[in-house]
Amino acid sequence: VTFMLNGILAVLSAVIAGFSFYQYTKSGDNKLYLVVSIIFLIAFLGLGAMFLSGRVNKTEDIHITE
Repeated sequence: VTFMLNGILAVLSAVIAGFSFYQYTKSGDNKLYLVVSIIFLIAFLGLGAMFLSGRVNKTEDIHITE
């Protein structure tokens, strides 16, 4: 259940980062939008990594021949 929440929050962070960067390009060099987009981009990367690492099946051995 928690890995699904990480995935949803990762997508939400990516949307906020994209929207904030879009607003930065339209604004008259307002640095707040740039800072918010960088923060949410880092949050997207962290939450996405946690989501993908939670998807790995840790109870099953992985063999080279498979």
